[in-house]
Amino acid sequence: MKVDKNFSNGGSFSDNPAGATINGKLGDQYNCSGVVEDNFVLNVERGKTYLLRLVNGALFSEYYFKVAGHKFTVVGADANYITPYTTDVVAIAPGETFDVLMVADAPPCRYYMAALANQPPAPDPQIPVFASRGIVQYTDMDRCRTQAPPPMPEMPDQHDTTTTFYFHGNLSGLPTHPLLPQLRGRIDEHLFVTLGKGTVCRDDKPSCKRGGSDEAVEVAYMNNVSFRLPDKMSLLEARQYEYGGGGNDVAAVVVEELPTRPPSVFNFTDPALIPVGPGAPLEKLEATRKATTVRRFRHNATVEVVFQSTATMQSDSNPMHLHGHDFFVLAQGHGNYDRARHVRTYNLVDPLLKNTVQVPRLGWAAVRFVADNPGAWFMHCHFEFHIAMGMATVFEVANGATPGDTLPPPPSDLPKCIHKKE
Repeated sequence: MKVDKNFSNGGSFSDNPAGATINGKLGDQYNCSGVVEDNFVLNVERGKTYLLRLVNGALFSEYYFKVAGHKFTVVGADANYITPYTTDVVAIAPGETFDVLMVADAPPCRYYMAALANQPPAPDPQIPVFASRGIVQYTDMDRCRTQAPPPMPEMPDQHDTTTTFYFHGNLSGLPTHPLLPQLRGRIDEHLFVTLGKGTVCRDDKPSCKRGGSDEAVEVAYMNNVSFRLPDKMSLLEARQYEYGGGGNDVAAVVVEELPTRPPSVFNFTDPALIPVGPGAPLEKLEATRKATTVRRFRHNATVEVVFQSTATMQSDSNPMHLHGHDFFVLAQGHGNYDRARHVRTYNLVDPLLKNTVQVPRLGWAAVRFVADNPGAWFMHCHFEFHIAMGMATVFEVANGATPGDTLPPPPSDLPKCIHKKE
């Protein structure tokens, strides 16, 4: 909660991670208590195939994951089957999950598995390098010919963002199957959403100095609007009252419709926009605003969203996660999205079905989904500092025509939401 509050109040990076874990174990690169920490150990039997369910539960970073002397076959992503893909490295962002097969076919011994956090290079804010490692240990260790330390896999550089781009770009879904969701060709709603950082004036003042001034607070945004959490009631409850209050003297929840496009168009991925401070090129683009935003969709509408990462005050990637739905990942690319040119690169044959898309650093990603699950669904970046700073919105899906497609009203004894500001 302290970390979340610090980021909500200005984006302080003083609470950056001190380490990384694999299944809760820091690994033998750490000696926080004066004693070398334990490794997570995976015991394997030579010749067998193991299913590893990889989950990135980190708050800050995407990880590169490898096991020395072994390869993986990726067979699932975000609980959906994919076309099997063979690789020696998995790039996994916060909120992502991958199912990978690993054959224990190396000489029986001990091998390090390693997880290394990546980050964009300077002038982006830098946090310390942190990693963790576990051990893959064969059960017939008596045949191990050496007592030397286990071999380490050769890891990508911590500033390497190319490996993750190609890893995600090489994944594809299963061919069309009657039991799988089908990609629709007709599109009812188009959204072009920029992802970046800006500033708002403290205490909701109408104007202030920016460019690193203490009068402004650093925030994250979608289309230049930084998400403000409602403090009267949940958006799902407010939805029942059509945002007009009602029942038990519950005050209204004021919401705005998320813009379908950013307020201005410029070179979103210009690295000159990364530096922050007086006179920086970004200063005139910093201004943004805070609001509780939603985007309303009719039931069963087909929605296409293009996420555009920007260089405004940072150049990080953005793992965007949608609750309540899966979406097809149609394409990704570097630079600024150009619909006339890039729509021709869409994979309309076997696109990946996921619920989290890693929008590349200084690049874009296009997704498409069917709004068929009524409710108020959070759409947000899965980096903790981005979500706390406001890179989020809510996709509201209307009820359908049948009882099975309709949300029931809240119970009559639903407790009031009491919000106390500190």
